[in-house]
Order: sequence, then structure tokens, then C-alpha cells
Amino acid sequence: MVHGRVAIAHRTCYEVISENGLFQCELTGNMMFGKSVIELPCVGDWVIFQPIDAERGIIFDMLPRQKTLYRLKSGTVSEKQAIASYVDKAFIVQSLDDNFNVRRIERFMLQLADENIQPVLVLTKTDLGFNKEDVENALKHISHKIPVFFTSIHQPDSIMAIHEFISVGETVVFTGMSGVGKSSLINSLSGQDILQTATISTSTGKGRHTTTRREMVLLEKSGVLIDTPGVKLFGVTNDDVNSLSEVLDISNFEGQCLFSDCQHINEKGCAVIRAVGNGEIDKGVYENYLKLRKEAWHYTASVFEKRKHEKSFSKMVKSVKNSPYKKF
Repeated sequence: MVHGRVAIAHRTCYEVISENGLFQCELTGNMMFGKSVIELPCVGDWVIFQPIDAERGIIFDMLPRQKTLYRLKSGTVSEKQAIASYVDKAFIVQSLDDNFNVRRIERFMLQLADENIQPVLVLTKTDLGFNKEDVENALKHISHKIPVFFTSIHQPDSIMAIHEFISVGETVVFTGMSGVGKSSLINSLSGQDILQTATISTSTGKGRHTTTRREMVLLEKSGVLIDTPGVKLFGVTNDDVNSLSEVLDISNFEGQCLFSDCQHINEKGCAVIRAVGNGEIDKGVYENYLKLRKEAWHYTASVFEKRKHEKSFSKMVKSVKNSPYKKF
């Protein structure tokens, strides 16, 4: 058997790249039916497979994941979805139009913190016109933590700056909302039309969604780039409150609270609330802190209840198997 890396994940098969070329692979029955959805391969995963011929193969196993970008699976409260693995840097792409939203950036950063993936902010469509001072003020609580690139596909130097930031052999992922210009940016980085793009909608004034799957792109003399479909909602699964405080730059204030277990809601002597009142912490940042903390708590509680239910069900099944058969 040989090892390879998942370049594209389809619904029932995978394109795996190895030293011997690209293979169209399917899973063994044991993998397909013996593993949960979260345990199945995603783009970036390293797998062990058996070639059938020069173009096809069967995946038998997966190497343990590292630095994986997850999101809360749509329509669920406790299931994670793996988007990409072995990721060194994650480029959070937002366009400088109506799509610009600092709260979404904070959400992405929180999710990345749990996996030790370096976040990078890429702001696109600078050629459309924007107030740079307003943008910088909105980002002042996070811009000192992550690199920020202002880009336009009509300004080659801005694209080259991103290309130079991707080291040889690194794996980077591009993620963001639909219509922010990810596909156009990736085409500019690669120097060819690899991904389909669409013009701005005349009815909504927003870019159309074009990427429909996660796939890997090899950049010449650089790293490996993974594109992801645009998402409307990026649910968090990071339940580390300390990570949230660090991302939103309020951890320094927490240590000044009167009580060590302060929840920063309405407690007496809360330094965080005091900082919000005197303008040291932006009110929007504080409100998003409470919102994300509630989401993280809800996810944690849901996972706990799910595991408790599964454990109880497993005990019941085991009890039935061990009980003597009775005739009625």
C-alpha cells in the first residue's frame, strides 16, 4: 500500500495525489460504514490506499489529523464538520463592500485558535472604494494579532504580497462568505484560471457563489492552497473561554475583576464591564464575546448530553446481549 493526500473530496469518492500520480479512490466498506462522518477523510488528510490500476485505488486507512479546520455542521447542535487538515495558515477572506463584517472575522479566529492554525486576514476589492480609516478602527482590537492584507485582482503587487507570505511546502486554506472574491484571488495567485468565477449580481450588487467543493491547488514555487465553498453561517466548536478572551483582546481586563469567577455580565467590580463603559472595549466586541461564549457553552452541553445518551444506549445494548434468553 502507498500513502497520498486527499486533493478533492466528492460525495462518495476522493481524488488522492501521491508520488505516483493522481488516483480516484473509494473507501473500503469498513471505513465507509464503520466510521462516523467526522472520521471520514477531508481535503488535506493523509491516507493509506491500495492502487487498483494506474488511475484508481481503495482507501484503507487514515493518518491521525493535525491542525484541522472544523465548523459546526449545518442543522446540528453538536456535530463537527472537518473542512481541511494539516493547515498551517488560514486566510479569512472578506470583501470591502456590504460583506465586510468584523464579527465574522472574530468567529473565524476563535475557531482557528483551538487548532493552532495561524489566521491571516485578506480584504479584497479595494478598487471598489472604501474608507480605510473606518476599516482600521473596526479592526484595531485584532489587527495587532494577525497579518492584514488589502488586495485587488487589478493590483498585482497586492496579490504578490500574499504569494510571498506563503512559504514553500506550507498548506494554507482560504475561507469566507460566498461572493467575497476567493476564486478570483486564487486564480490570480496561481496565475491561471483554475477555479470558476462569476461577475457581480446586478440585482443584489454582491458576488455570486461559484466554489461548490473543497479542493487543493498547488502553487508554483510555493505551497499548497485549499479553497472552500462560501458559508452563510460558521458555527463555532471551540469551547475554550480563554481562547475567546485572547482573540477579542479582553483577557487583560479579566484579570482585574473583583471576583475570579466573574462572568462579566452584571457582577460588582467587573473590570470588563467597566472597560466597556469607558470605551476601552468596543461595545460590539463585548456583545459578540457574550454571544460566542453562549454558542460555545451550548455546543459543549449538547456534546455532553449526546455522549451521555450514547453511553446509556450502549449500556442497554450490552445488558440485553448479556441477559439470558427467555421464552414466552
